Parts: sequence; C-alpha cells; structure tokens
Amino acid sequence: KSYQHTTDFRLNELLIQKSPYFTATGDMPTYQIRAPTTALPQGVVMQLAEEATRKRELRLMKTGKACRECRRKKKEYVKCLENRVAVLENQNKTLIEELKALKDLYCHKAE
Repeated sequence: KSYQHTTDFRLNELLIQKSPYFTATGDMPTYQIRAPTTALPQGVVMQLAEEATRKRELRLMKTGKACRECRRKKKEYVKCLENRVAVLENQNKTLIEELKALKDLYCHKAE
C-alpha cells in the first residue's frame, strides 16, 4: 500500500519527510531526514549556534547554582533534624528516669 501524499515538517532546521511507503511490517510509515531545501547564510547559522551555546551555558550556570542552594538547604534541614533527635532523646531519657522513680515510689507506698 502507499500514501496518496507526503507530509513534511521542520525540526531544528532539518526536514523530516514521511515516506509514501509502508515498512516491511505493513503497518507503520517510515520517515526520512534530509537537509532543508532553503539554506541559511553561514553567518546566520553561526549566530544561531553561538546564541544556542550561550543559552545552554547560562542554563547550566543557573542549574548549578540552584543545585548548590538545594544541597545547602538539605544539609541545614538534616542538621536541624539531628538536633531535634538529640533533644527528644534527652527528653525521653529524662521521662524514663522519672517514670522509674515514680514506679519505685508507688511500689514502696503499696507495701
């Protein structure tokens, strides 16, 4: 079977063309990638490449800064949790000792 027409669309300045023929399995169309028919001037291509590189570097810098801030906040949060654990362990120890003392006092009164 074959298609009656082909469909073209652009993706990052490459032209992707749907082939008018089915694949060997007969159910999925194939795609071909080819260079665009209208070429941009070399200077424009270089400017676009430089702009893309600049944007990528800027994005990587922002991502790195955000990651450092996230790690710093996480360390601060973990430190706060560790301090809270220490305080709660001390409170628990004190309460256990107090309970033991009250049990001893109650046992002696009962006798």
